[in-house]
This record gives sequence, structure tokens and C-alpha cells, in this order.
Amino acid sequence: MQADFVIIGAGSAGSAMAFRLSEDGRHTVLVVEHGGTDAGPLIQMPAALSYPMNMKMYDWGYRSEPEPHLGGRRLATPRGKVIGGSSSINGMVYVRGHACDFDRWAELGATGWAYADVLPYYKRMENWDSGGHGGDADWRGTDGPLHVTRGKRDNPLFAAFVKAGRQAGYEVTGDYNGKKQEGFGPMEQTVFGGRRWSAANAYLKPALKRQNCSLIRALARKIVIEDGRATGVEIERGGTVETVRASREVIVAASSINSPKLLMLSGIGPASDLMELGIPVIANRPGVGQNLQDHLELYIQMAASQPVTLYKYWSLFGKAWVGAQWLFTKSGPGASNQFESAAFIRSKAGVKYPDIQYHFLPIAVRYDGQAAAEGHGFQAHVGPMRSASRGAVSLRSPDPREAPRIVFNYMSKPEDWADFRTCIRLTREIFAQDAFKPFVRHEIQPGDAVQSDDELDGFIRDHAESAYHPCGTARMGRADDPLAVVDPECRVIGVDGLRLADSSIFPTIPNGNLNAPSIMTGEKASDHILGKTPLAPSNARPWIHPDWQTSQR
Repeated sequence: MQADFVIIGAGSAGSAMAFRLSEDGRHTVLVVEHGGTDAGPLIQMPAALSYPMNMKMYDWGYRSEPEPHLGGRRLATPRGKVIGGSSSINGMVYVRGHACDFDRWAELGATGWAYADVLPYYKRMENWDSGGHGGDADWRGTDGPLHVTRGKRDNPLFAAFVKAGRQAGYEVTGDYNGKKQEGFGPMEQTVFGGRRWSAANAYLKPALKRQNCSLIRALARKIVIEDGRATGVEIERGGTVETVRASREVIVAASSINSPKLLMLSGIGPASDLMELGIPVIANRPGVGQNLQDHLELYIQMAASQPVTLYKYWSLFGKAWVGAQWLFTKSGPGASNQFESAAFIRSKAGVKYPDIQYHFLPIAVRYDGQAAAEGHGFQAHVGPMRSASRGAVSLRSPDPREAPRIVFNYMSKPEDWADFRTCIRLTREIFAQDAFKPFVRHEIQPGDAVQSDDELDGFIRDHAESAYHPCGTARMGRADDPLAVVDPECRVIGVDGLRLADSSIFPTIPNGNLNAPSIMTGEKASDHILGKTPLAPSNARPWIHPDWQTSQR
């Protein structure tokens, strides 16, 4: 019940830190995780991704409050409650983020987190395999713990999507995680040998084989702070409350929802809110729980004129066949997340780098596993990357077992609506290209009748869904920034011996899916925690569209 470092949370960043902090054998590491094992086909089979994120066994089951600008809808906010955290229940999509995202972090006070600084950590963590499809080998890592692969893209719809993008006048990219994010091309996935390659498989399980790293299953109730220093964690397991001691540091990596919750339960947060709940204030940090950001997306769905989609496996027999093939051979449709083509584009001239992301999927289906009534179809998930809307996570009560209050405040800015309307219209234009002519029957959703701004707004209000990328609730900044929660070395400002490293610390949301930047955060934070000199900055220069000021594509 004592270690040099106690890590709260066995998720993407926590697993990476457990691996790196225990690597040289000099320090003892204890990981506290409330969730259980990731064994079993529903987590490990990539194509089964819609199941674990909808299962109480693996998910904290959070929902937003009624969202005021989305007709009062309460949106699902899944967070992994299992080893590997959300990397064990996510869509396995691997996106680093755009270089300009990290340069923006540095401008906002996260010194040492510009793209030149983080690229070496992305390379350190990756074990990249293009599958013979090309890519920017010089920009990628090949001997890290995290296997990154590409799907086979043998369904003709994957090629049609990229070809349609080119026909519409957009760039094509061979590697959006390399020099050039902008354009249409192959999507990458954290899948290896046909299995989900979560942070648990990549980092945690190898770390736990070492004698100096261990894991306990327990609910972290609060951080124990004595004389302004974090000395341990109060945990609950089997109905008993105990204290785990940290002789060097306590490290919070409990997600952008649970990390701010834990800080507030421990007396670190907006003083007035804590006093209202009777929680003694240890550090008045008004930024804790604020700055909540996420990506919203729509599914633009088309009915297919040929039976080439995954709908052919949608029957009980089809699913059983895919499952059996995967169980015995780790191959077939079950061995991919089926997000195999992607695109990053700019919404208009004057936007310097992509602000719209596409995931293409050769079936018309929702994240909760509900297929379209139309049968054969396909869809593009599309949404703006840089909404100005901000929400917050706050405590309902001082009870650690109670879910926090989550308000994303989605679509609170007029430009959010304009950006989403642009997304729909640009997507329709892509699906209207010659490359899709052999495959398109008609538009399922929104449907041809939905054309005016008001009609599109109604569709957005009723159908926009979270892409499950919450972040920013304990943002990193200068130590003298009153709204920053951690400094650029991930130290919680105002408390000694306490760090926080996960997607909570992102000052602004990066382009794309957040698993890769979350793991990178754990990798980089480990060097800060160990007092190591950070990896030498990269001199690589990313591609920016030469005509971005005057041209949308």
C-alpha cells in the first residue's frame, strides 16, 4: 500500500506512465484503477467496438445534463472503467493532431509542448506499420510499445471516398500523421495482429510483469494532502476505506471527467463551489472543471445501390460468422474497426489548417450499434474540429460515488451552426462526385428534403452526437495563469508532490481523435516526473496549403 509513485487511473496516459516510470527498475509504481479486466472478445475484437462503450461493466455511464442548444438532449459521455481506460472501449482511430494545434498550446502558455517538442514523443511511442501502403517513414516511430496499423481497404467504398475527394478538388495525403494532415487518405488504427491494441496491451500489461509495478482495484475517493503536499490517495475497496501512500508523487490520470472531479473532492478547485459543498479548500484553482471541450459530429448516410457494404454481415448468422472467423484466425471483417479511409479539410479560405474531420464507414450504423432501416448503406462521420463553445464539469455533492455534473454547452456560438451547415453541404458535394455514382442510391440522412439553413439546423439539433473527445478540464499553462491548473511539467499549481497528466490538461482540443495525444501526454509527463531532459526538439516542417489564405481547397 505504499510506492514511490501512485498513479490514479489505468487509462491511456496512466498506462504509459506506469510503463515509463517503472522502466529502469529504480522506482516502485502503484496504479489505482476502479475498473476490471479487459479480457474477452467484445473488447479485443476491433469490429465489436460499439459493444464495450455501451456496457456498464466497462463504462462509467456518464451523461451530460440537458444540453440547452440541442433541444435539451442528454448526450452519452462514455469513459472507460476498465484497464486501458477509454483506449479499451474507443473506436481505435489513431490521429496525432495537427502540428499547429500543439504550436497553439505553446502560445497559450504550455511552454515545451509545441509540435517540435511533442513529435519526438509520438515517434518514441509508435510501432508504426503502413502495411505496405506508403506513408512518411521519417516522421514515424518503429520500435515503441504502441502498434499503429492500417486496414486492408479492400472494400471498394474506401477507395471511392478518397477518389471522390480528389475529384472535388481536395488534396490527397499518404499519411495524415506524417508531414501532411490535410487531404483524403488511409485512416490508421491501434490494432495489432487483429486485436485492439489498447494502452493496457501496449503499456500496462508489460509494466505489471515487472516486480516494481503493481495494480490495485479500488475507487479513488480523494488525494491525501498534508501541509500542502500530496502524500497519498484515499481509496475504497470491498466496502473498506484505506490510504495508499506515495513517498514521491501522486499522479492523477483519471480522464477529463474524473480527474477534475477528484481534484475538487480533494479541495483543489473553485473555492466558492467547494465551500458550498463543505469541502475544505486546499488550493483555490478556479480553472478546475472549466474549459471543457469536445468534438460533435453528424452521420451523413447514403443508401447503397450495390450490396458491397458491411450490412451483409448484419444478420445473426452474419455476425456469428464474423465472430467465429475472428476468434479462430484473428482475421476477416472482425479484425478491423472498419474506419479505413479518412479526410481532413479546411472549411473555407483563410483557415490555415484543417478544421473538418471525416471518418468513412462502409455501413450506415450508429455508435450504439443501431443499423439504418434502409439496409445496405454507408456513411461519413463529419464535424468541425475547433468549436469555440466551452462547458464545465462540477461536483453534485461531496460523495465520491456520485457522478459529476457535465455540461458541454455544445453549439452555444452562432459560428458552430454555420460550421456544421458547411460540413453537411461539403459532404453532399463529395458524395455527388463520379467516384460514388456506381454506389449511391439516395441520401438517407439528412435526406434530400433538408436543404435550407433552418432545416439543416433542425437536423443538427436533433442528430449531432459526441465524438467522445472530452478534454481541457484542468488545462496546462503558465504557473502565474489564474485559470491554469497544471504547469508545463504537469505539476498541479498550488500543491506539492501532485501531478496530473491526461486529456484534462489540453489547453485546446487537437484535430482528430484524442487517444494518441493522451498517450503522448503520459509519455512526455513521465520524463518531467523523472526529472529527465526532454527529448530533443524536431526540426521537421509540416505541410501547410500554400494557398490557404485565398483557397478552400
